[in-house]
Amino acid sequence: MFGLDEWLGGVSDGGSIAIVALVAMLLGLRHATDPDHLAAVSTLVVSGRERATRAAARLGAAWGLGHAVTLVAFGVPILLAERYLPELVQRGAETTVAALIAFLAVRLLVRWRHGAFAATSDEHDDHRHPARTPAGAFGIGLVHGMGGSAGVGVLLLASVPSRTLALVALVVLAFFTAVSMTVVTTGFGAVLSLRRVAGALAAAAPVLGLSSLAFGVWYAAAAWSLAPYPF
Repeated sequence: MFGLDEWLGGVSDGGSIAIVALVAMLLGLRHATDPDHLAAVSTLVVSGRERATRAAARLGAAWGLGHAVTLVAFGVPILLAERYLPELVQRGAETTVAALIAFLAVRLLVRWRHGAFAATSDEHDDHRHPARTPAGAFGIGLVHGMGGSAGVGVLLLASVPSRTLALVALVVLAFFTAVSMTVVTTGFGAVLSLRRVAGALAAAAPVLGLSSLAFGVWYAAAAWSLAPYPF
């Protein structure tokens, strides 16, 4: 996917503010579908017992907002000072994201083991005791915004000749990434609200949890060059 990012970034070289803003928007929309985001958002939504579409949308919005805050906080100094994070810091950030993905996966498996997704679960009790709050999702977004795939977008924007234009593009990138994350999370919530899907959740939860856990371990290994990045 980074090849697509680089191609999009190349389109903005020497372009007008409209072209740069459009490229930033496309980068934001694409960034939300990175595998690490999909792994995190799937376990984020599924691990909650409050799985209505509206509840998922609130989680997605909070998650995307937290991600946008970190992206802008890290991106502005990079664009203004034209200096990038040391490699050790970047690897540490990637490892933190990997640990977060693994934590969400383990949490999902623990809830599944305790029967949280059994067909006999009391729906009213689910709504009185949601497993994930928007504040928690916001915190997850803050951590996830440190991931390297976000850094790729910032590095591409750093090639824009005008710093003012690059800063505008950074805000557009952060905004549309947050919008896309909200849409993706809402989509997960809508699917999970379907009766047939909800009935199969007990069987799907351990598969999703183990897959996300394996992805988190691989992501940490890739951060330290012990495994390849295929995207």
